[in-house]
Amino acid sequence: MIVVKFGGTSVGKPERMHSVKDIVMSVPGQKLVVLSAVSGTTNELIAISDEFSNGNIEGALDRTRKLYAQYVDFVQQLYATEEGKQKGTDVIDRYFQQIETLVKQPFYGKANKLLVAQGEIISTSLFYEYLNEIRVPAVFLSALDFMYLKDNGEPDLELISEKLRKILAGIDDKSVIVTQGYICRNSSGGVDNLKRGGSDYTATLIGAAIKAEEVQIWTDIDGMHNNDPRIVENTMPIAELSFEEAGELAYFGAKILHPTCILPAQQKNVPVRLKNTLNPAARGTLITSNKNPDAIKAIAVKDGITAIKIKSTRMILAYGFLRKIFEVFEKYQTSIDMITTSEVAVSLTIDEPTYLNEIIEELKPYGTIEVDKNQSIVCIVGDFVADKKGVGKDIFASLEDIPVRMISYGGSKNNISLLIDTIYKTEALKVLNKGLFNL
Repeated sequence: MIVVKFGGTSVGKPERMHSVKDIVMSVPGQKLVVLSAVSGTTNELIAISDEFSNGNIEGALDRTRKLYAQYVDFVQQLYATEEGKQKGTDVIDRYFQQIETLVKQPFYGKANKLLVAQGEIISTSLFYEYLNEIRVPAVFLSALDFMYLKDNGEPDLELISEKLRKILAGIDDKSVIVTQGYICRNSSGGVDNLKRGGSDYTATLIGAAIKAEEVQIWTDIDGMHNNDPRIVENTMPIAELSFEEAGELAYFGAKILHPTCILPAQQKNVPVRLKNTLNPAARGTLITSNKNPDAIKAIAVKDGITAIKIKSTRMILAYGFLRKIFEVFEKYQTSIDMITTSEVAVSLTIDEPTYLNEIIEELKPYGTIEVDKNQSIVCIVGDFVADKKGVGKDIFASLEDIPVRMISYGGSKNNISLLIDTIYKTEALKVLNKGLFNL
C-alpha cells in the first residue's frame, strides 16, 4: 500500500481536486489518500470558533453562512452530474448544519476542536463522493476511528497500528481509501488534533503503522530544494536525502515538511517521497535510510532566534555549572537550538522568547548576561563525517564578508549551524548558494 497525502492548496479548488484524482489513479497498487481541509477553511473555522467563544453568536453564524456559500460554488464545479451535485450538496448541508448547531449551544472547551475538525471531514467527504460519481471504487475511512493520542498528547502508534490493521483487513485492495489528516482522538476519546505537522504527520504515522511501501506527500513545490526558493532565485530540488538530513532541514526552516513528520517513517524505515501536484512529472525528493556521500546537500535558515551569553570568570568550569544553566531553561520549558562554550563563557540560542525576561533574571547570579535578538541560524546540511577534509573551507570562504556570531559543528554529522544577524540572512544564503553549489 502507498499512502498519498495532499495539502490544502492541492484540494483548494475543484479543478485541483480533479487533478488529485488523476494523480491518485496514476499511483500503482492500493492507495490510502490523506487530505487536508480545503485551503482557507481551517483559518475560517478558527475565526468562527473565536467569535463563538467570545459570545458573538451572530458573528459566528454570519461567517458560517459565508463559508457555506463558498462551498456551494465548489460543489457546482466539482461534480459533472446532477446526482453528484446533489450528493455534494447533501455533504455540505449536513456538516454546516452541525457547525451551526455547535455555535448555537453554550460554549465549552472542546467545541473549538470539534469545529476545526469539520474542515478535513468536509474535504474528504466531497472527494469520496466525487470518486463515486466517476465510478472509482472508494472507501471512506474516518481518522477518528483509528488515530489516537496517548495521555501525554503524543500519537499512540501501537494503538493506531492495531486499529488500522483490523479496519484494512476488511477492505477490498482495489478500493481507494480516503481519510482525514490532522484530526484524531485524545486518550479520553474526545476529538483533538495532531498540532505539529498536521496532515503530513497523519500520513507518516499511517505509513509507519501499516509499514507502507511508501508515503507520498504532495505539495506545490518540486521536493526539498538546496536553498530557500523564496529568497534565492537559483535553487534546485534535491533528488535524495537521508532521514537525518531531511529532519535537520525541516527543523531549521525547510517549510515543505515539519520535523516531527520524519520520525515515524524513520522508526519503521518507510520511504517518504515529496512531490508537486502542479508538476507531477517532476522527480521530487526521496527520503530514505540510505546515506549519500555528497558532503553538502542543502541550506536552510531559521529566523526569530535570540542568543544569550553567560560570562563568568569564576564558575564556568565549576562542577555542575552547566547543569544549573540548563535547569533554568527546563523550568521555563524553553528549548535550546545551539550551544558553544569557552573557558569563561557559554553562548546558546532559543527560538521561543516568551519567558526571556524570567530566564535572564534567573541566570544573573551565574555571571554577566548578554542578549542579542533578531538573529538567524543558517544550517548547512550534508554528510559531514569526521574524517572528511575541507568541509569548512568553502563555507567560510563564502561568508568572509559576513559576521558570524556562533558556530556549531560536531554535535551532528549532518549539520553545521552558523548564527548571524538576520540583516545578513539574504546575503548569506545567496553567497553560500554560489560558493557551495555554484548557482
